[in-house]
Amino acid sequence: MTTPAPETRIVNDWRVSCDGGEAGLGHPRVWLQIPDQRGWVECPYCDAKLIHKDFEGKV
Repeated sequence: MTTPAPETRIVNDWRVSCDGGEAGLGHPRVWLQIPDQRGWVECPYCDAKLIHKDFEGKV
């Protein structure tokens, strides 16, 4: 059995929230700051990778 890959989302803001989706089945909402030098951040709960639109295709 394989584990599905973490979600990747392209976002417009440098400060973003993640709640794991799935309505009430996700995780507590956390606010994450995307470093402007790197262009992406990973959620510590669900490992989703949030990429700023300026870095799309570069990460």
